[in-house]
Amino acid sequence: MTATAATVASTATDEEIASVEEQFRLLFVRVRAVWKEAAAAVHPDLQPVGYKILSAIVRRGRMHAGAIADALEIDKSVVSRQVKQLESLGLAQSVADPNDGRARFIEATPAAIESIGQKGSRMQRQLYEQLRTWSGDDVASLARLLERLTTDVFAPVASDDSETSADSETSVDSEASVDSKASVDSKASADD
Repeated sequence: MTATAATVASTATDEEIASVEEQFRLLFVRVRAVWKEAAAAVHPDLQPVGYKILSAIVRRGRMHAGAIADALEIDKSVVSRQVKQLESLGLAQSVADPNDGRARFIEATPAAIESIGQKGSRMQRQLYEQLRTWSGDDVASLARLLERLTTDVFAPVASDDSETSADSETSVDSEASVDSKASVDSKASADD
């Protein structure tokens, strides 16, 4: 067998790649449903993107709005609107940056920290419980392959600010309809 034949034999087919794509679609639908459920568990008026922002500041500590936008790869205007909602819900507060009087840090309130910790620990427990039933080799392979996929396919692409802003707005604006679809898809799956 030549090197070319070996390469062809080991290259994924379009059907195999489509199967991976379908599994990602299902995973993303379920993740969106989990975010929506987790957001509602924290506060009935909390949107999933607000939950993601709140989770970030709970995990990482207080952050500037720009750092939140960069970390979550969302538009700064979305962060600004969501932070205002988080503040109105009593889940976050804005505090002056001691090193720059013009800048403000966003930090989670104690109630938000407790609530996110409880929700996060439930989701984390489920993940650990399920992955503990897998072999160590399977878990290591999953981690290695996800890292490779993240690096090769999902790495941030440098673009100008206008494209990023438009893409983020579209993504966030359509999130509610996607979440509704996710809920319908999840219910349909449960009914099957």
